[in-house]
Amino acid sequence: MDLVFEKEGLSAYLEDVFPQIRGEFSIDELSPGAITMRLNVQDRHLRPGGTVSGPSMFALADVSVYALVLAHLGREALAVTTNASLDFMRKPESGCDLLGQARLLKLGRSLAVGDVLLFSEGKSAPVARSTMTYSIPPKR
Repeated sequence: MDLVFEKEGLSAYLEDVFPQIRGEFSIDELSPGAITMRLNVQDRHLRPGGTVSGPSMFALADVSVYALVLAHLGREALAVTTNASLDFMRKPESGCDLLGQARLLKLGRSLAVGDVLLFSEGKSAPVARSTMTYSIPPKR
């Protein structure tokens, strides 16, 4: 699988098509078939008790696979999530950013499937695991 976007170009494109997430996520690493994204944890991402909320973890998993699909397809902003599962395995560390390590399992003409492990920064045990399927719009 070849990349259409490099890290900087993909970051700029994501900010262009989703300006509402500016500053929330950043790309740490990008390579063919894999991406590591960061949720820049802020107070709005926390639930009572000071840990990262489930919806924020879901958002990191979703944007990680979305970005990875775009990195390989190019400007396909209309690719959409068609299936998602998220297994919560342990409580994220308080005061840490979350990292999403995603890999592309399948990139077809109409569907893309990715797997994501979420980690508290600096920790080796994942806090959650997700599988996402994206529908790719037909070429016009």
